[in-house]
Amino acid sequence: MAVEAATPVPFAAPAKGTRTVYRNAALIDGTGGPMRRGMAVVVDGDRIVEVVGDRDISGASLANANVIDLKGQYILPGLIDSHVHVATPPDRVRAEAVLRRNLYGGVTAVRDMADDLRSVAEITRASLVGEIAAPDLFYAALMAGPSFFDDKRTIAAAMGTTPGKVPWMQSIDETTDLRTAVTLARGTYASAIKAYANMPGERVAAIVAEAHRQGIPVWAHGAIFPATPAEVIAAGPDVISHVCYLAYQASDAVPGSYQKRVPVAFDRFGKQGSPVTADLFKQMAAKGIILDATGRVYLDYDARAKAHPEKPALCTADLAARLIQQARKAGVEISTGTDGTADASDPWPELHDELVYLVEQAKMPAAAVIRSATLIGARAAGQEKDMGTVEPGKLANLVILSKNPLENIRNIDSITITVKRGHAFPRGDFKLLTKDELGDDE
Repeated sequence: MAVEAATPVPFAAPAKGTRTVYRNAALIDGTGGPMRRGMAVVVDGDRIVEVVGDRDISGASLANANVIDLKGQYILPGLIDSHVHVATPPDRVRAEAVLRRNLYGGVTAVRDMADDLRSVAEITRASLVGEIAAPDLFYAALMAGPSFFDDKRTIAAAMGTTPGKVPWMQSIDETTDLRTAVTLARGTYASAIKAYANMPGERVAAIVAEAHRQGIPVWAHGAIFPATPAEVIAAGPDVISHVCYLAYQASDAVPGSYQKRVPVAFDRFGKQGSPVTADLFKQMAAKGIILDATGRVYLDYDARAKAHPEKPALCTADLAARLIQQARKAGVEISTGTDGTADASDPWPELHDELVYLVEQAKMPAAAVIRSATLIGARAAGQEKDMGTVEPGKLANLVILSKNPLENIRNIDSITITVKRGHAFPRGDFKLLTKDELGDDE
């Protein structure tokens, strides 16, 4: 008996055999290599099948193809935001609105860093099959110490059941059977386990070891309180989030829990950072641990401190920038995560703020930032095989710009088309989100 789709799929990937040729473009392929002018990208269905000089396109590639002459525009790989939260608490209308803005702003994939995975899984499915206009989502199941689960976010993300007692947000202590806990987390179809808060170093190490034994990555906070940054790095997670958390290693003592965080010891850092953090970054580079720096978070910290000077910020955007510079000098790869939501009046995704911050405050070259937002983002999500660069065999995730982002990273706002899995999303089709959609009136 035939089964019809319950929901229309207006944004589905084209069928194999449906060929589109994007030609006469300057290509920034995501590897960090030089831009190549006069290039063509041939797409068949949802995959790139050919990347060649425009003059070298074969007649077979052009035959029966939809040919789009970009007339000197710029092609980049689809952008990746490596730190979002779409369902704490679940609000499907709001989540779809934010994700739609991301997609039409060039973001073709995101890393969801722990939420109510009942909701996230359904949004992930809807995006994958094309029911909604949204990036692909790759999400984490969270593990934290028992004392963390009075946090209101965990209550919201486990609504209807007990926080810490669900497969997507598990309370972990010395009595936990980690083999079972990791297996339960994998059963949520999570891409990784997130080690979050209120665990000692030996527990973090045990989680990483068991997760890796079962073949699932670990994404961790830079300090897990009381686990120090050094202990987190020694445990060997695949990605570490929040660059300022690493600054706690230079303090006299790391806070004993997430709830007891205090400002980092600002006086321990000069213009070049601290020898303590330099050593941490050296260890991260040696282990191949990616840094999800989340510079935009510290811009928010600065804004809140300005509005409420009586409440000292835990860190600043300036210190975060210095730490990012120090990390890069040590050879640490940096992905582009945001961990926040732009105002409803902003027509562009949060990720654009992160790219601008990394160039203008952290002094990264624009080409390196684009590589961070594409290839390194794909590695952070565990998806390098399918995305992150423009090359044959990978998903047809592309961003087309009218202006050169290497000349000015703010030209990332010149998007004319986003292509996700071969489906084109012209920027002209995007409508600005309303405050009701984003809930900014609350």
